[in-house]
Amino acid sequence: MRARSIVASVSVVFASFGCSPLAPRATASPSGAAPRATATRPRPSDVTASVSSRVVKLALRQVGAPYAWGGDQPSGFDCSGLVHYVYATVGVELPHNVARQYRRGVSVTRDKLRPGDVVFFDGLRHNGIYIGEGRFVHAAVTPDAVVISRLDERWYASRWVGARRLLDATPTVRR
Repeated sequence: MRARSIVASVSVVFASFGCSPLAPRATASPSGAAPRATATRPRPSDVTASVSSRVVKLALRQVGAPYAWGGDQPSGFDCSGLVHYVYATVGVELPHNVARQYRRGVSVTRDKLRPGDVVFFDGLRHNGIYIGEGRFVHAAVTPDAVVISRLDERWYASRWVGARRLLDATPTVRR
């Protein structure tokens, strides 16, 4: 069910940019007659990559937004509110709570992180969105804004809990 929701969301995203992954593609007929339209579907990995890219772009657009405890809008975010907002924008419903977000998706080891994965720290009291090259976007109390940090910074490295992949994950049981 969640996969269908993601595919539907991706179709809406593509449609908003004037194209659709399910749009007919013209193919020439063997007789040389006018091209006929055939529907094509994107491969699941293409859909996931496209949504992951959108997640990263949406997260990066929020850099500089103010920190606000309990916030989940560009006018102010807390850490789980930022993750909640970005994923909701691409059609993935998440709770606005770090520990409950950690229960979603599938576990990913640090060496297998992909852009769009959600990273967790500090006994499930902080999280952010991985953007690649060891960096992640998160709403930080200090400096009181959405910022980009590195996973290998001392505070984050010493408080690493894990990561979850939400986009091409098999649905998990909600606890």
